[in-house]
Formats: sequence, structure tokens, C-alpha cells
Amino acid sequence: QVQLVESGGGLVQAGGSLRLSCTASGSILSINPLGWYRRAPGKQRELVARFSRDGTTVYTDSVKGRFTISTDNARNTMYLQMNSLKPEDTADYICNFLIFGKTDIAPRDYWGQGTQVTVSS
Repeated sequence: QVQLVESGGGLVQAGGSLRLSCTASGSILSINPLGWYRRAPGKQRELVARFSRDGTTVYTDSVKGRFTISTDNARNTMYLQMNSLKPEDTADYICNFLIFGKTDIAPRDYWGQGTQVTVSS
């Protein structure tokens, strides 16, 4: 059974930092980290950071220069380092992998359970 487990969210004051982690486990044939999304109440899910096919990183404009996406492929882990946090960053953050599990017929998207980030002013 493939699982994605997220951690690292919490409450932080504006200007502070958090590092989110997302680790995939289970019976996996192949895995590709795709990126991080966030969803705030009353808003649509937003793509925050992602990897291009060549491995370079792409960020939504509102987080450029503040957030960094990275991976530890040996650990099937993706990170989101968030610096200079702003209240508008408050959201549930959700990781996204493309995973071919042993019970899957083809690679498909897997999503983390979400980790809440709350930034106070």
C-alpha cells in the first residue's frame, strides 16, 4: 500500500520559516516527485512549487525567492522550505508524487494528507 506522509506544518509568526516534508512508502515500482500544492479556505487549490521534467524548479509568483522545493530521492522524500512566511501563506499544504505502485496498472498521482501551515501577523 502506497502512502504519503507529510509533516512540518505548524503555527509561525510572519517572517518565520517552516520546512515541510513528504515521504512516500510502500510497494513502489517507480516514483517521481511532482510538487507542492496548497489550499486555503474558500480558495481553489494552488500549485506552489513543482519540478519540471528536467528537474528544474518552478514556483508560483507569490512565493518566488521565499520557498524552495527539493528532494532526497534515496528516501523518497520531498521538502518545501518556506522562509519569510506571510499570513497569506496560511493554507493546508499538500504534496504530490507520480507513483507506480505494485498494485497499480500505470503510474498515477498520489497526494499527501496535507499539513496545516498557519502564519500569524
